[in-house]
Amino acid sequence: MRVAIVSESFLPQVNGVTNSVCRVLEHLERHGHEAMVVAPGRGPADYAGFPVRTTPAFRLPFYRSFRVGLPSGEIMSSLEAFEPDVVHLASPTVVGASGMTAAARLGVPAVAVFQTDLAGFARQYGMRGADAAIWSWLRHIHVRAARTLAPSSATMSELNAHGIPRLSLWGRGVDLDRFNPGHRSERLRRELAPNGEVIVGYVGRLAADKRVHLLARLADLPGVKLVVVGDGPAARVLRRRIPEAVFCGLRTGTELSEILASFDVFVHTGANETYCQAVQEALAAGVPVVAAAAGGPLDLVQPGRNGLLYPSDSPEAMRDAVAHLVTDDEARARMSGNARASVLHRTWSALCAQLVNHYERAVAEGFQPHEDAWSPRMADSSEAHAST
Repeated sequence: MRVAIVSESFLPQVNGVTNSVCRVLEHLERHGHEAMVVAPGRGPADYAGFPVRTTPAFRLPFYRSFRVGLPSGEIMSSLEAFEPDVVHLASPTVVGASGMTAAARLGVPAVAVFQTDLAGFARQYGMRGADAAIWSWLRHIHVRAARTLAPSSATMSELNAHGIPRLSLWGRGVDLDRFNPGHRSERLRRELAPNGEVIVGYVGRLAADKRVHLLARLADLPGVKLVVVGDGPAARVLRRRIPEAVFCGLRTGTELSEILASFDVFVHTGANETYCQAVQEALAAGVPVVAAAAGGPLDLVQPGRNGLLYPSDSPEAMRDAVAHLVTDDEARARMSGNARASVLHRTWSALCAQLVNHYERAVAEGFQPHEDAWSPRMADSSEAHAST
């Protein structure tokens, strides 16, 4: 099968979209498929032996490390030359919309992978009232897809409520070797918490949309050492706000594996996660999780078994949940023992095999995307229909 992947993000940007695309490419290479990637920015010329074509991009003024792609004739010409059987749209927004148009002109089915809660992202950055316009644009893209793959049951329900058709559930895989309790390091634990404190850790982007300011609510918990792994536009402010925390910066590879497995409790502050790979990786590493009861974590965290959930609008409930696991050694040990078992079935091999099946079904069904134009008037009408 020939698969053209049009992604809103790719290397050297490291995020959930990039990670998923890389794992998919590796799977396609191992199983003898042909693939190519079109993505914004300046990245590698190839990955897993497949060519990578780049499009123009610009940096967000409030998030300089994040690049947003621009429409480009490179997308159409690249897909036309490659002659794909199916087009995979990774978190389609701008570049993905052009990818959908290219698929329509070529008469090729598109499988759209929904991954980013753009409306929630916009709200966290003060863009109130943008929900209707964002959802109408996303609907304009996704109604033309042969199928839209939602990463979690909560996200699928939201997409359905906004009028997105032909939905299927497709989660994310986890590397069970890289994220493993066997990477736990007593030496590292002594460095991070020299007084034997319980290590409560966070791994992820340090940005407003992740609500990382809530970590300050945990800094004064008795017997706790707060460890923060990641980087982003909120890093400097967060360091000033929580001087007693250990900030490790961005870590990858073996370093990340050791740090994550050395946590006692993993806390996630975000409330707009369509899946939340960081939660899944913590569970694979045998670390109980405290996360907001919203979005992707609802499918991953089993309260009382492998972690705890708190109402997303209650920072105090988050603090109480963390405090409970910190002070109750028996509960923490029990949930730690259950954590890895809860994600053993979520390997990348299994999830990518499911994805290829979605490709094959889209091709077999012969769904043809159309090139209809989007307008605010159409969007308003659709939004009203979706809300009834």
